[in-house]
Amino acid sequence: MTDQETKDAQEAKVETEQTIQKTTTVQASPRRSQNRSNVVVRVIWYIAGLLLVLLAFRFVLALLGANLDNGFANFIFKTTTPFVSPFFGLFSYTPKYGVAQLVPSVLVAMVVYALVAWGIVKLITITREP
Repeated sequence: MTDQETKDAQEAKVETEQTIQKTTTVQASPRRSQNRSNVVVRVIWYIAGLLLVLLAFRFVLALLGANLDNGFANFIFKTTTPFVSPFFGLFSYTPKYGVAQLVPSVLVAMVVYALVAWGIVKLITITREP
């Protein structure tokens, strides 16, 4: 092999390695972006799920007429009141704690918060390829 052929072979090898590096760099970037958005999506669903569970507890406790003097019932009602209060006026609700009552505004709040979480997740994942 001549010096020129050796030199050409080395240049071709360097070009091939550079092409491989560029290709792997370009392919790694979308994966990192997808991993970040996957984490954000999971956090959103976790928070939404936690809120929905608390609202479900509130609904069941109100339906059964839970005693507000109980620590657990008191915690659930106080924690979820800010999330349910915007929906109280829908069905002319007057809170009566300790009395069994059906509270449809809690069910409406659960549906609304689930739809909001779903919408946020769709906005985050809208640019992803299938």
